[in-house]
Order: sequence, then structure tokens, then C-alpha cells
Amino acid sequence: MQEQHVRPGGGPPWWRRADPRQAPGAHWPWPSTVLLTALVFAGSHFAASHQQGHREPLDAYGYALLAVVCGLLLWRTRRPGFVVCAVAAATLVYVAAGYPYGPVFLAGAVACFSAVVAGRRRAAWTAVGLLWAGHALIALWLYRLLPPDGDTGSPWTQELVVGTWVVAVVAVAELARVRREQWAKERAERAQAARRRADAERLRIARELHDVLAHSISVINVQAGVGLALLDTDPEQARTALTTIKAASKEALGEVRQVLDTLRAPGDAPRAPAPGLGRLPELVDQAARAGLTVDVEGTPPPLPPGTDLAAFRIVQEALTNVVRHSGSRRARVRLGHDGAALRLRVDDDGPATGTDAGGSGNGLAGMRERAAALGGTIEAGPRPDGGWRVLAVLPVTARDEPAGSTALGDRVGTEEDDR
Repeated sequence: MQEQHVRPGGGPPWWRRADPRQAPGAHWPWPSTVLLTALVFAGSHFAASHQQGHREPLDAYGYALLAVVCGLLLWRTRRPGFVVCAVAAATLVYVAAGYPYGPVFLAGAVACFSAVVAGRRRAAWTAVGLLWAGHALIALWLYRLLPPDGDTGSPWTQELVVGTWVVAVVAVAELARVRREQWAKERAERAQAARRRADAERLRIARELHDVLAHSISVINVQAGVGLALLDTDPEQARTALTTIKAASKEALGEVRQVLDTLRAPGDAPRAPAPGLGRLPELVDQAARAGLTVDVEGTPPPLPPGTDLAAFRIVQEALTNVVRHSGSRRARVRLGHDGAALRLRVDDDGPATGTDAGGSGNGLAGMRERAAALGGTIEAGPRPDGGWRVLAVLPVTARDEPAGSTALGDRVGTEEDDR
């Protein structure tokens, strides 16, 4: 087994760290590096031939230094800290050798910019600062000891101008880094918001499918039991149960088809209005086919679509639970409102049967989620005198819901042509 050596401080030193935002399989920056190399070679050759004849002429060693300076830029996206330090060192060697000034400093600016944007600020500032300090030291004092012979020093003002340009380059790089971090943060926030919307959509679809299917499946379950029990003794009553099963299954298939159509084409307009308390008589008839007598008291006020849908689904789920879990064959639905809130109360006299008719226990959770999304409350539990009570309080003026929170519900309604 090959032994791995780890630094005591943990991780590689700062000059060897790769940019964590750079993908391992990222492309090498060949085009920009080749273009910059051509510019540096052409500019340095022009400066040596026409402007700085007193400097050392470019020879093979000088061109090799220029090639090293420019070639290092190929690694600027993978090892930005190392590249900016190596480019600064190679540039300083080029200047100390007495070769003509030219666009060689452009390579240092590019390396500094890449390092700062990649987050290697300490390496960039250190390398550029040492490059400027070394250049100032050579131009002000060491020029007497270094080639070319007879070279004259530079005034302080010139070095201050060079320092100003260095600060400007680093400032532009810092600005680009800040903007890049802001864009990355915005992208992360958008991705997180998209994940939250996807989670909310997934939960809403699950709740909607549960509410759409639970009532019809409960009716089918009850009527199937009745049909099996009476198949031999009362064929006519068994036929009635089978007719009820057929109607309930057709209704369930129609609503599931609309849910699936909505998922396949979310941009289409609703094919039918969303279910609401206006369909309460139809819900009572469906419960009656399952053997449950429902008494309704009160009339609902005008409600927003989201609140109307939630109220309908809460009543539907409460009646479904009576069919599933209660021995009582009578339930009472009471509607009341005080101008600010709608109060729904569903009672049955029990007793609990302990049967679940294949239920998953998600009904109460779904009711609470619907109420909470609108700023309302749900209370469900046994009554002091026996039986079970579900009490929902929903605001008549619903608070703002997340974008698209009622989109699926608005598209899940009745459409007689499909039934």
C-alpha cells in the first residue's frame, strides 16, 4: 500500500491549491494563452528593435524567459496561486537580465487577475507586490550592478506611476472577484429556491392525489364488501353496490386523468374549475352511496379559489375518514363564518371501528398542510360525548401563497365529458 504524506496543518500549501470552483475536466485556456504569447513576443521584439536599443538585445535566453512567462498562464485556472508567483519570479528575472521592457508585464497582470478571481488573493497580492518592489529596487539602486552597461536609473515618480497601475490592476481583479461571488451566490439561491419549489410541488401533488383517490377508493372498498356479503342472499342489493363501485371508479379515473394531464402540460389553461364547496351536494351524494347520511348546516361565503379548494378537500377527507374508521352511518357538516374566517366542523357519533380500508394515515397530515398553507388551523380528535370531530378555521381572505401553489388544484376539477 502506498503511504500518503499529509501536512500537519491539513491540506496542501496555498501555492499548490487548485481553484475549487474549477472543474477537474475543465479545458485548458489555449486560445487566450497563444494570443497573449504572440502579443508578448511581437511587442518585446518591436521594443528591442525600435524603442529600447540601449537594453540588452533579445537572445535565445530572453525568448526562453518570455516563453516561460507566457507558458505558465496555461495553468492559471488550475493552479492560480502557483502561476502568479512563478510568473512574477520569471518576469523579475527577465527585467534583471536587462532585456527590453514591453508587454511582458501583461502576463503578470493576467496571472494576477486570474488568481484574485479564483480566490487566491494572498498569493496575488504577495506576488504582484514583490514584483513591483523588485522592479523598483532594480530601477533605483541595482541598475549599476546589472546589465546593460551604462544604464540609468528611474526616478521615484515613475515607480509611483507603475505602482498606481499595479493597484489599478488588482482593484479591477478584486471587483471581478466580488461580482463573480455575487453571481455564484445568486445562482445558489436560485437553485435552492428551485429545490424548495420542487419539494413543495411534489408534496402538493402527493396530497392532491391522496385527496382525489381516498374518497372514491373508500366508497369502492365499502361497496365491494357489501356486494360480497349480499351476492348470494340479495342479488339486487349486490347489483346496486356494483353500480356504485362502477360510478365511483369512473369518477376516480376521471380525476386522476386530469391530474396526469396537468402534469404533462403544466402550461395549459385549466380544463374545468377547481372543486369547491359548491360541489358539497355532490359530495353528500357520494357519501350516501357509501351508506353514510350527511346533514349539512349553513352556507359558505364567497371564497378565494385556493381557500374554496382547501375547504372542499378537508370536508371530503373528513367524510372519507368517517366511512373508513367510524361505526356511525351519520355525519354532520356545519359551515359558519364571521366575515374574517370560515369555520368547518364535521362530526360523527362513532364508535371507531379500527379499520382503515387500506388507508395510509396521510389524511389528517394533508388537511393540516392545506390549512397551514392558507394561514388557518385544523383540530381533530375525539369528542367528550363520543365520536370524532374535525374543526377547521380558514381565513376568508387567504394570505399570499407560493407561486404555483394552487396551479395543480385549479386544474383538478370535474369535467362531465370525461365521466
